[in-house]
Amino acid sequence: MKNVISTKKAPAAIGPYSQAIKVNGFLYTSGQIPVNPLTGAIVEGGIMEQTRQSLLNLKAILDEAGLSMQNVVKTTVFMTDMNNFADMNAVYAEFFDEPFPARSAVAVRSLPKGALVEIEVVAAL
Repeated sequence: MKNVISTKKAPAAIGPYSQAIKVNGFLYTSGQIPVNPLTGAIVEGGIMEQTRQSLLNLKAILDEAGLSMQNVVKTTVFMTDMNNFADMNAVYAEFFDEPFPARSAVAVRSLPKGALVEIEVVAAL
């Protein structure tokens, strides 16, 4: 049985998808771009500010599900410019402790709303 997870502390879904789905012992989040949930706008600044907001959005979804960043077992990071990897990674490291989740980082041509980064996670319940 799948359960939808939704919180107003992260950007609302703007299409036919859920913020997260809890099923079979895991939570799967939709990708989070750096939208401030209060304003609906991309946060100002560069990759570091955008990475932080994306991760804060994910943290809010995890909190709603009764989980924390420690439950995350896999992340996928989408970036429009791999030259930003080191700065993204510096902020990313602030949100995770050992044992770190598995991770993929993928370069993409563009992201919604002109974002520089989008991050999704899978967390174990």
